[in-house]
Amino acid sequence: MMQLPASMQVFERGWLSANNILFVGRDETVLVDTGYVTHAPQTLALVRHALGDRPLDRIVNTHLHSDHCGGNAALQQAFGCRIAIPVFEADKVRDWDEAALSYRATGQQCARFGFDETVSPGQVLAMGGLEWQALAAPGHDPHALLFWCAEEGILIAGDALWQNGFGVIFPELAGEPGFGEVKATLDLIASLRPRLVIPGHGAPFTDADAALQRAYSRLDYLSADPVRNAENSVKVLLKFLLIERRAMALDEVENLFGTVPLLVLARQRFLPRPPAELARWAVRALEKAGAATVQGGMLVDA
Repeated sequence: MMQLPASMQVFERGWLSANNILFVGRDETVLVDTGYVTHAPQTLALVRHALGDRPLDRIVNTHLHSDHCGGNAALQQAFGCRIAIPVFEADKVRDWDEAALSYRATGQQCARFGFDETVSPGQVLAMGGLEWQALAAPGHDPHALLFWCAEEGILIAGDALWQNGFGVIFPELAGEPGFGEVKATLDLIASLRPRLVIPGHGAPFTDADAALQRAYSRLDYLSADPVRNAENSVKVLLKFLLIERRAMALDEVENLFGTVPLLVLARQRFLPRPPAELARWAVRALEKAGAATVQGGMLVDA
């Protein structure tokens, strides 16, 4: 963290929230990504503590998955700040189309928010007295953006690259291309040669080359058999909902596999099993990974 410019702070969050990056410039304060809606009070407290008497002027989102923009509404209400979103999401947010925005598809929550401006790939933003170029980063999300500061060699990567992997390749579940897009995004990051990467989840890291090699290996594994990607996606989606709820009846888990649209798609396209059977498989997989336990008919987050 000592390698960050003085105008930047990173709030490393635990699941369910993505990391938040706060810029405190001479003329403007900016927050990149705002976490999950149930963590909005904590996000607000973190920002207020860091800013002191200054207001938050602007929010910028890398993409609009629920764990990256769930605090938008609360922060906008508290500060009256402007919100900037990826340009191709504008109509969905304007109409608040929860299906197109993925919230209905994943069974996740997001408080409705508006926006004041959009960010397009290639656009340069001023944040913290530095210039940040927005770069398209499809794969995990078709309209996601990276923010790249060439002067400092810092990349805000969102879910395009973590120290050990990347975000779920959701488009492939819906029959849309995703594997090739993830590779193109990883190739783009490799070409930038960042000295510091700020991921959407986990601690900032400096060894981008090693992280990229792990990501390429992970992509090769998932793309070699789309069933693997579907199984991984199912486990991640269930774990996310379990973290949010802390515990669920096993009957409720089975119901999720029959009602949550992305889980239904995964079953229909790649995992042709009845909801009850797939739910039992997913529960066993989380238990085996140490991510959950079964106690008295309940699936409990570990």
